[in-house]
Amino acid sequence: MDHSSEWILFEENLSEYISIDETALSQGELYTVVTNKLGRGKKGTLIAMIKGTDSDQVGSILKKISKARRDKVKEVTLDMAASMQKIVRLCFPKAQQVTDRFHVQKLAYDALQEMRIAHRWEALEQENKEIELCKELRKPYIESRLENGDTLKQLLARSRYLLFKSEGAWTPTQAARAEVLFKYYPDIKSAYKLCRELGGIYERTSHKGIALTSLARWYDKVEKTGFKSFNTISATIQNNYLTILNYFDNRSTNAAAESFNAKIKAFRSQFRGVRNIPFFLYRLSKIYA
Repeated sequence: MDHSSEWILFEENLSEYISIDETALSQGELYTVVTNKLGRGKKGTLIAMIKGTDSDQVGSILKKISKARRDKVKEVTLDMAASMQKIVRLCFPKAQQVTDRFHVQKLAYDALQEMRIAHRWEALEQENKEIELCKELRKPYIESRLENGDTLKQLLARSRYLLFKSEGAWTPTQAARAEVLFKYYPDIKSAYKLCRELGGIYERTSHKGIALTSLARWYDKVEKTGFKSFNTISATIQNNYLTILNYFDNRSTNAAAESFNAKIKAFRSQFRGVRNIPFFLYRLSKIYA
């Protein structure tokens, strides 16, 4: 296969501050994307797009950039994927790795939503049992309504988006629904508070040492709740705490990389998919490289 469908590289766009992420082009085919944060999503942003996420494979392409130039990279923002971390170690050994705060917070919110969904399945199962019982007794099934007019399954389904928001951002309807939700499901309330507290550490802390202490206190609260999914998150954060704490040096995020990925997806949808990968990469290079 022609290398133009395997990778493209623009070493002149390498700067001291870069991001690395992955994106899907066609039929779930993953590409590793390296971007220049100083490019701000315009010309000079794209450094490399390389097929796959294998660290050795991607590293072999990035090492085509001279070592002297790669050693000038000071900071790389990335997610917690081990392959991405290894790529940075191999190709940019002098750069500080910064784990993106939004990936950390997303783990917590995923765990919260997992709890909500588990309760929703329980509510659906309970409703099915009640319907079957009414059939056996030859009685009409009448749904039980809560204070705000929702059934239990509706309450849990309709609470999805409010759990992503801060209390101050809730609409009056969402605030009323949250009050009922937390009344019937105190574990969801506790998990929601843990998510908000984790976000608060990022928002209000400006020093590594303070952040380390705050995260340690957060771990203690997680352990006391006994929530399995949150204990998993706690362990993940502890395993990546050094790169997570690096965020508090410059408060750098991977937002630039995520924004660039969104542009790729929009470009892809504009042309109704990617039929010719080399030509698609050529178009991207003309616009962003």
